[in-house]
Parts: sequence; structure tokens; C-alpha cells
Amino acid sequence: MVSVSSPPPTSTRPAATSTGPLARISLQALAAVIAGYLAMGVTAGLGLWAAGAGDLPGGFTAVLAAVVVMAVGGKVELAGDAGALAGTQGELTAMPLTVTLVGALVTGFCFLRPLRHHAVTQPRELLLRAASTVVLWLLALTGLSALARHDFRITIGGGEPTGDLTDIFGELLDAVNPTVGFRTDLGPTLFYGLLWILGLLVVALLVSRRAPLPPRLVRHQEAVRPAAHAMLLLVLAYVAAGLLIGLVVAATKGHATGTLAVLLLGLPNVAWLALGVGIGGSWEGRVEGPFGLPMPQILDAVLRQGGGSGDTADLSTIDLNSLAAQDGRAWWLLPIAAVLVLAAAFTAAVRSPARIRPWQHALHLGIAFALTLLVVAPLTLVEARFGLSILGIGDLDSLGGEVVLRPHIWKTTGLALLWGLFFGFLGGLLATRVHRKGEIAPPPPPPPT
Repeated sequence: MVSVSSPPPTSTRPAATSTGPLARISLQALAAVIAGYLAMGVTAGLGLWAAGAGDLPGGFTAVLAAVVVMAVGGKVELAGDAGALAGTQGELTAMPLTVTLVGALVTGFCFLRPLRHHAVTQPRELLLRAASTVVLWLLALTGLSALARHDFRITIGGGEPTGDLTDIFGELLDAVNPTVGFRTDLGPTLFYGLLWILGLLVVALLVSRRAPLPPRLVRHQEAVRPAAHAMLLLVLAYVAAGLLIGLVVAATKGHATGTLAVLLLGLPNVAWLALGVGIGGSWEGRVEGPFGLPMPQILDAVLRQGGGSGDTADLSTIDLNSLAAQDGRAWWLLPIAAVLVLAAAFTAAVRSPARIRPWQHALHLGIAFALTLLVVAPLTLVEARFGLSILGIGDLDSLGGEVVLRPHIWKTTGLALLWGLFFGFLGGLLATRVHRKGEIAPPPPPPPT
């Protein structure tokens, strides 16, 4: 008898599709974006509250949105109206780097966390995660940009007539209560926001010690990741040291809320400037008018030394010599930089395979340190100007002001390369006395007979 077998029954369960992984990756990217913006919003809100912005008439939410937009590289423009024959001029370029750093750490951690149990990751999955994060990040940035707009009315002479020329022109030209406001320039904001989030994701993969990489990139991680992670520890060590000093100043010197505002908004702006100055780098700038740098006062004092006014003003140089002329304790920036850079070099060498030679450590750390300063030094740029003019006759002294602080990028980056080469070699030599990955430990001595 010939038996004929019937075909197996067809399953009624729907076939698996790729929508499951896509939805999971999208939710994880959404969580990273929400966590990053929430962390920045909380940090910026506390900083603005400490700075007294909570008393702003109806503009706190807009100012908070503007600070977060600026923290991710967005462009906020100042605008004003002072009547038919009067004018206002304003410019603001600055990044509140405490907000930036908190957002970067939280977003990077949440982006990498779902990958922690993988040995390697496929390029398609990594690109999908990155693309989902970038799209959601830019959508959230667009929404914040719409909120970051407001107008404030400012009063000349405290609102009371004093009989001086300002009051006379103010009443004649309908400029007694001029307005100043801010708007987000959406095009540049989205462009720089895209660069910010892409740079963050790349840096997060570089500095992580355990995040999986695509198989083709795994062989390069031994040359990149130890030095990159050491640079992350270095810049965070400067921020931690600045935070400790700031808290001591807030507790002992008075003006606690003002100091906390600086810590919550611009601590890395000062800490990373100290790193650059400590290795011999320099900045230039000037301060005019009632506005200035709130902390430390030594910076404000040096920047006010330039002669002239307006575009013809001489720029003061911020370096070890100029700071030490104001306060001799500034010389401590040099040995502090030497100790911390050496510690970073030693850490990178110890976490590298034993086959890496000291000259290779020097090369790795030199490039990593130069790239680090090439990134963080431009972030400390500050350019802020505001003025009210009547019939084009200059700025009113009570309202005009300017703060400029620019890094000498190539000088500072070149010195970072030299420091990295020297201390990278020294750290590699010190690490030869320490058991490292890939090195077989010597057998224990035999027990005495």
C-alpha cells in the first residue's frame, strides 16, 4: 500500500515582521530624547531661578526654552523697538555649558544603555538607532524654538523723569519704555542642533568602554577608546573641581544664589577655560558697560583692562601671566593641569593592551587631547552686546554693554597636542609597571620547602 502524506497544516499565526524591532528602537530613542531634554530643562530652570529669572513678567517659560535651545547650539537673536527715531541693537552668542553637559551625559547614557548586553552591533541597527534619535531630537528642538520668543519692556531712568537728556529724548521720541526681546532663528538652530546631536552620538560611542561596535570597527577601538575615555574623565574632573570650588565660595563668600546660578548654567565655560589656560593656551576679549562675567571676578577684571571703546577697543588677553597679575594663585593652574593630564595619560595607558608601546600612547593621547581642546575651546565663546541709541548718537550708558570672550583656538590646540605627546609617553612608561589587559601575570613563587 502506498501512503500519501498530507502537507503540514498552515499556521494561522501572523508572520514576524521588522516592525517589532523598529518600534522598540523608536521607543528607546524617544526615551533618550525625552530624558535629555528633561535633564536640560531642570538644570536650566534651577539656574534661571537662582539668577532671579523667576520674577520675570510672564517670560520665564520662554527664557527657559531659549536657554535649552542655546545649550544645544541653537541661535537666539535679540530684537528691540525703541520708537520711530531711536534704535536698539543686540547680539548674543553663548552656550550655557552646564546645561549642555548634563544633556549630553544623560542622552548619551540613554542612547547606549539598550546596547549594553551586545558583544557587537550590526551597522543597520546602529544607523537605525542614530537616525531615530536624530529625527526625534530635531522635532523636539523645533517645538522648543517656537516657545523661545518673548518681548520685555525696559524703563529708562527707573521710570521717573530726571530732566536729563535721556528723559527728554525718550519722551520726544516715544522711547521712554523701549522693548527688547528674543527670537529663535530656526534654520541655523536646526543645522547646529543636527551637528550637536550627531557629534554627541559619535563621541558617546568613542568614549564608552563597553558599548558594542560594528564588527569592522572593533579592531580600531584599542587605539581610540582608552584615550577618548581618558579625555572625558579629564574634562569632567575639571568640572568637578570647579563645582567644589564654587560650592565653597557660595558657602563662605556670600552671594550664594548668584554663584549657584553660574554653577548651574556656565560652570564648564569657566572650568574648561582653566584647562586651556593651564596648559599655556589663551583667550582674548573685553568687557564694557554694566554687564560682565559674574564669576570669577578675576576674568572680568582682566577683560576690562582693554583701552578704547566700541569696535576700536583693544582686546585683553587671558592667559597665565595676565591672570597671575591680578591674583598670584592663578599660577596653580599650571601644576594642576600637569597632574590631571598625567593622571589621564596613565589611565589611558593602563586600560590599553600591554602590547601598546609608550610612543604609541604618546601619539594616541596627543591626538585625543588636541581634538578635545579643538571641541571644547570654541564652546566657551561669549559675544553679548546690547545698546539703545537716540538719533544714531551712540549707546545710552545706562543700557549699553558688551562682553566678548574668544579662544585662540589653534594656539591652544597645538599646545594640547604637545602636552598629550609628552604626558602620553610618560603615562605609558609608568603603566609598564602595572599589570594590564593582554599581559600574562607571572606565576606565583613556589612555596618554601
